[in-house]
Amino acid sequence: MALVSCQSQNKIEALKNITLKPYPQTEKIDHKDVYFGTEVEDPYRWLEDDLSDKTKAWVKEQNEVTQDYLSQIPYREAIKQRLEYLWNYEKYSAPFEEGEYIYWFKNDGLQNQSVLYRKKGENGKEEIFLDPNKFSEDGTTSLAGISFSKDGSLVAYQISEGGSDWRKVIVMRTADKSIVGDTLVNVKFSGLAWRGNEGFYYSSYDRPKEGSILSAMTDAHKLYFHKLNTPQTDDELILGGENLKRRYIGAYLTEDERFLVVSAANTTSGNELYIKDLTIPNSDFVAIVPNMDKNHAVLDNEGSRLIIYTELNAPNGKIVTVDFANPTPDHWADLIPETENVLTPSVGGGKIFATYLKDAISMVKQYDRNGKLEREIELPGVGTASGFSAKKKDKHLYYSFTSYIHPNTIYKYNIETGKSEVYKESGVKFDPSQYESKQVFYTSKDGTKVPMIITHKKGIKLDGTNPTLLYGYGGFNISLTPAFSLAQVILLEQGGVYAVANLRGGGEYGERWHLAGTKMNKQNVFDDFIAAAEYLISEKYTSSERLAIAGGSNGGLLVGACMTQRPELFKVAFPAVGVMDMLRYHKFTAGAGWAFDYGTSEDSKEMFEYLYRYSPYHALKPGVAYPATMITTADHDDRVVPAHSFKFAARLQEYHKGNHPVLIRIDTKAGHGAGKSTSMQIEEYADRWAFMFQNMGIGYTEIK
Repeated sequence: MALVSCQSQNKIEALKNITLKPYPQTEKIDHKDVYFGTEVEDPYRWLEDDLSDKTKAWVKEQNEVTQDYLSQIPYREAIKQRLEYLWNYEKYSAPFEEGEYIYWFKNDGLQNQSVLYRKKGENGKEEIFLDPNKFSEDGTTSLAGISFSKDGSLVAYQISEGGSDWRKVIVMRTADKSIVGDTLVNVKFSGLAWRGNEGFYYSSYDRPKEGSILSAMTDAHKLYFHKLNTPQTDDELILGGENLKRRYIGAYLTEDERFLVVSAANTTSGNELYIKDLTIPNSDFVAIVPNMDKNHAVLDNEGSRLIIYTELNAPNGKIVTVDFANPTPDHWADLIPETENVLTPSVGGGKIFATYLKDAISMVKQYDRNGKLEREIELPGVGTASGFSAKKKDKHLYYSFTSYIHPNTIYKYNIETGKSEVYKESGVKFDPSQYESKQVFYTSKDGTKVPMIITHKKGIKLDGTNPTLLYGYGGFNISLTPAFSLAQVILLEQGGVYAVANLRGGGEYGERWHLAGTKMNKQNVFDDFIAAAEYLISEKYTSSERLAIAGGSNGGLLVGACMTQRPELFKVAFPAVGVMDMLRYHKFTAGAGWAFDYGTSEDSKEMFEYLYRYSPYHALKPGVAYPATMITTADHDDRVVPAHSFKFAARLQEYHKGNHPVLIRIDTKAGHGAGKSTSMQIEEYADRWAFMFQNMGIGYTEIK
């Protein structure tokens, strides 16, 4: 994995003066809403209509301004070529066995989408099974999920067109790749759970009857069973709709296909848990947990004995066991008790694997089915391990290990002996020995200690001049764990610093950490991020003139809030696909499901006032010098609708004072991020690094 020797290096200087075209004159309308007696102006409300010709024209004009600016940066093309060079190596997923075949994903290097290969047994002949690059000419249609029947003879796969969360489902026979039945349409937020070879369960919403399918509210999820070779219109409604109105409903079967398990929820945190014995004709669902206070899941079963993950009376998670005859919590018995570290469990080879987060770092323990600890698995280093799952009969499994300086490597693990061996080493042209990654703990505004991992070249001077990118998320119980990123190599090669802060609102320390960054505690998240920036400056890693911040989705909200609260602290800001209008986010698609983290402007006067105070769109002030900003979104983002970014960009351009450019880069035929083609990813990262280096005035050292 040694970096190819750099025979020549050429410093390309940043241009002193780049001509910035005038921003489009965004029309303002007289629109006001009243919340608990407070009148709130929304002059850019018309940008919420993604179907209007006026909005499409605005998008075109904004992209022209942005691309004109970026095209003038002298090293933009050199960065793109460097990214293509770094990206161009074979990438593999961990293999998995289905029926007689071993399957794995592989990307030759610069293919827009990874290809699914297979072979019959370890010594079989390799063949392409499914090539998503042939789904569309421009690489914007992607494979968005795949599920095999238990015997491996049938496969159902989802495709996403233009990055949308609305999916199509296609069924094939694996032996000859022939299509079975009709293509299912209008499927959203769904797994595919096979019942024998008869058919499968899937989830969706009714397609919106009015307005845009990409932005209209969807809040009644329905679970269906699709019987093969029958019309989708005949699919049986299993749960949801009027008989159980929930925003999110998902289903899966135990490996022996005896039990159908259903999770139902109205927000992104906490779920009901239902179970049904499929061996009993016309049996009813039994409620294991009939409320949404905590998170739960059935991991496995042995006959009627259920193995369940739960956070009930265990904020960090534990594993319990119970008999199906009396499955409610009052009959549960602890199998693997809660610890001080957050648990993510999995099963395979007749064992239970407990992956713990210790200060955002992986630790994995193997237990038998009676909860007896067999070993702590020796990992290759300090980082993130994932993939400890397999079928019951399997004697081995495959897991991946990565860190900020450890390219993703696949290991084969012997379940009986506990020995790991390298299965596929990364072919990326990167030498980890030249870099270091260390964890620090800094103090937030209220005295809370917050972890952050800082990565850079060995031997850099801490003199406050290093270009630095600070990244964060801080929400929805999601943990940011160490992972190698090809895109960040550009920064590290230039002597830059990449810092990732594990903010409150995330899941790094369980429920308490998550709740400390929700609703009327949300300001803690922004305070944590601002404190991370101040730490990097005080410790001389960088200065405000060399500091950029980035985050996507909820992390886009984070960047938007911090750049409006402390505009002088950052030189560059990258809010990506962000939630920018906190008063109206719940009006679009499945946004109402985020209320557990955010609260809504309709909850109470206090909640409205709290949201109104930090909502990035509303927090912008006239005559303020904001950081150089490049907002990124996509026209097919139906998770966080692009109207958030459109309205924020329009008001930021109106209010911003000074010479820093404030641009919006809008991808077309793309969505919230999943399935984005390789070429689109490279283009976006090249634009981001060029924008950052240009506005820091540091130029780019070309590496050949």
